[in-house]
Amino acid sequence: MTAKDQGAKTASAEGQLIRELAELLNDTGLSEIEIEKSGLKIRVAKKLKVTSAVPVQYAPAPVAHAPLHDAKPPAAPAAADPAKHPGAVKSPMVGTAYRSPEPGAAMFCEVGSKVNAGDTLLIIEAMKTMNQIPAPRSGTVTAILFENAQPVEYGEPLIVIE
Repeated sequence: MTAKDQGAKTASAEGQLIRELAELLNDTGLSEIEIEKSGLKIRVAKKLKVTSAVPVQYAPAPVAHAPLHDAKPPAAPAAADPAKHPGAVKSPMVGTAYRSPEPGAAMFCEVGSKVNAGDTLLIIEAMKTMNQIPAPRSGTVTAILFENAQPVEYGEPLIVIE
């Protein structure tokens, strides 16, 4: 077998491998796959179409002016924003928050529950791992700010303990 024939055979095998990887992308819904075999590294990726939304500009709403003597003082911002509450327990990660250890089981805590520092308040599932979130301090749960099985973001307030 000549070097030219062997090169053609290798190119044909590589082409077949690339076609198989492309078919695997379509079958699995992946956008990219990379394989290394016998010193040969092949990466196959789909071309993704990215669309962006054009921001819509709205005209400001007209403001009705009330007489100054009828004006009420604004509500305290700390009371309205649970993230600023000193007893807020914030999410340490992005994931899905659960209030019980498994479906149908009792909740870890309810509004009005007394908790001790270190007690499990909830579980956050991130990357197929269940992470127990402990109470940072002892106190009474005064607010639960998420629904069971709700996606949560890093730093999002989840529970308030006073």
